[in-house]
Amino acid sequence: MAYDPYSLSGIFWLLIFLYLIFMPQMKHQMLVSARRKLMEKIGEKRGSNVITMIHRQESVGFLGIPIYRFIDIDDSEKVLRAIRSTPKDKPIDLIIHTPGGLVLAATQIAKALHDHPAKTTVIVPHYAMSGGTLIALAADEIIMDPHAVLGPVDPQLMNYPAPSILRAVERKDPKDIDDQTLIMADIAEKAINQVRDFVVSLLRDKLGEERAKEVAKTLTEGRWTHDYPLTVETVREFGLNVSTDVPPEVYELMDLYPQPIMQRHPGVEFVPSHGDRGRAGK
Repeated sequence: MAYDPYSLSGIFWLLIFLYLIFMPQMKHQMLVSARRKLMEKIGEKRGSNVITMIHRQESVGFLGIPIYRFIDIDDSEKVLRAIRSTPKDKPIDLIIHTPGGLVLAATQIAKALHDHPAKTTVIVPHYAMSGGTLIALAADEIIMDPHAVLGPVDPQLMNYPAPSILRAVERKDPKDIDDQTLIMADIAEKAINQVRDFVVSLLRDKLGEERAKEVAKTLTEGRWTHDYPLTVETVREFGLNVSTDVPPEVYELMDLYPQPIMQRHPGVEFVPSHGDRGRAGK
């Protein structure tokens, strides 16, 4: 049989091509499987149904393009389905890591979590801002890392804080304000009132009517910038049930949601000390 170098070369490049296509998907499926096993472990340990809503950049697909995530309708559909499938007498642990997202989606999740008959816990290993905070307020207990943060829930309209729109209009003479700005101000006022009323409905049974209104006003009035970090101490001052006893398995779970390097060196590296739950290269 004659030696055909072109045929061998073709097979080699075909194998490389198949590797580039299927290896990212195989790695992704391995991560999904590892996450599921760890979630089951946490659930068995705590006697709960564990649900996650983790929004990080995750590299998937042929080109490894990162997907930027936030709370959307797809999330609310899946979380609602998970809550609905949980027996009424079984606690729920919802692990959240998110910058926020759509008010509609966050409101749906918060309402479903609040209405679950058994105990509900939101676990925040790093941060749950905006809509993530709205969901956390619905839980019977919030477990935060000692340095994790929540955030204000003031509505944002076209990338502008609703309270700031109202303040800008108040400082001008009505005759100097164009119709579009007046319309935005009207929508902003409605949006603030809607979110404020919803926060009250979530907190009423935990804090009482008057305190719930005070906290809701604080979180929606634009006292802080939208990305202002609300620490464990601040959240406790609201009167909410907050713990810092994050299960160690939750940190292990977060390791299974890697950020893509995107052809750059990692900005932070460390050598873990004995017993450290972290890992080098984070």
